[in-house]
Amino acid sequence: MTTQAVKAPTTVNGVNVDQLLATIEAVKSNPELGKCKFRAETEWISGGHSRTRIQDFYAAGQEDGSRSKPFILEGDEPPVLLGENAGPNAVEAVLHALASCLAVGFIYNAAASGIKVESLNFEIEGGLDLHAFLGLSDKSRPGYENVKLTYRIKSDAPRAKIVELCNYVQKTSPVLDILRNPVPVSVSLAD
Repeated sequence: MTTQAVKAPTTVNGVNVDQLLATIEAVKSNPELGKCKFRAETEWISGGHSRTRIQDFYAAGQEDGSRSKPFILEGDEPPVLLGENAGPNAVEAVLHALASCLAVGFIYNAAASGIKVESLNFEIEGGLDLHAFLGLSDKSRPGYENVKLTYRIKSDAPRAKIVELCNYVQKTSPVLDILRNPVPVSVSLAD
């Protein structure tokens, strides 16, 4: 009787690289597996406070029910903007979404390339003018006028390789794409 050794998955930066590469190959072989639909349901609580529930989504050709309970995200405004600080405001949540997406992109792509990352940090800031939001101007935009991001990374890779990785991550980041390019959004009143 012979026993075969079970190969442990290759893990870099906490990422199962074997599974990552298998996922890439599966989507390459069957492009429909790459189609995803993410959902959120938001309820207004009071004043500037709202609560968003995120749980199920569609990915890999099927509904995913792997989350046994929903993620609950609180949103509010600081007191200077008439809120009670029950959570970050929506434009702060956008900064979080961008930095979180870039972090995933950095770490997954570094792992796939065999680059070990010891630490990765982002400082991100968005500049916004309230005039449009308050209805005081139709010349400024209500959203961010600019977003500035600085990252620090401690890694075994040379600086040129890190810059190349960052450029690639920027090209493939879903949230950065959402911010840089107009996305059709439809808004309708439910029946």
